[in-house]
Amino acid sequence: MNTYEKIGRRILGLMVLFTMTLNVTQAQEFNLVKGESSLTVLGTSSLHDWHIVAENQSGKITFKNLEAGQIEKLAIEIVSESLKSGKGAMDKNTYKSLNTDKYKTITYQLVEVKEVTNKGGGKFLVSTQGDLTITGVKKRIPLDFSITISGNKITLVGQKQIKMTDFKIDPPKALFGTITTGDDITIKFSNIFK
Repeated sequence: MNTYEKIGRRILGLMVLFTMTLNVTQAQEFNLVKGESSLTVLGTSSLHDWHIVAENQSGKITFKNLEAGQIEKLAIEIVSESLKSGKGAMDKNTYKSLNTDKYKTITYQLVEVKEVTNKGGGKFLVSTQGDLTITGVKKRIPLDFSITISGNKITLVGQKQIKMTDFKIDPPKALFGTITTGDDITIKFSNIFK
């Protein structure tokens, strides 16, 4: 084997190694699948408990290391007027409280991953900090959720309790103020990314 063949083999070997390393370290991005994902807001009122469902949401999740459950980016956007209760009057009051004429979306943007706990079998518990923006008010909130990785499908499940007044939302009222809504709401989500 002459010198040129040796150099050629070394260069080829380095190129193969570089390509394999690039594929391993390259970030992997997945898009939220609207039809398979759900987000529900649960609350109380002086009359009965209530819930509304987000019919239009989008988002992306990017992993630094998919096998280790290490998230690099996560962003979710909900169209405010896609929140539906099945009751027109309640939806109207919700949109008024959310000032949807001015604020068209509700967003969550990951800021920091605090901890990732590997539960085995592609399941992880993730503790994060992120920015939740509702009615133009951005708040840094802690958010814990679970992730299940199965092939090219990522399932993200969790829930978060917040106060409407923390986002300058007046809890909706109905029937001239005789029915009042509680300040605390719980957001439950089960989002599928592919």
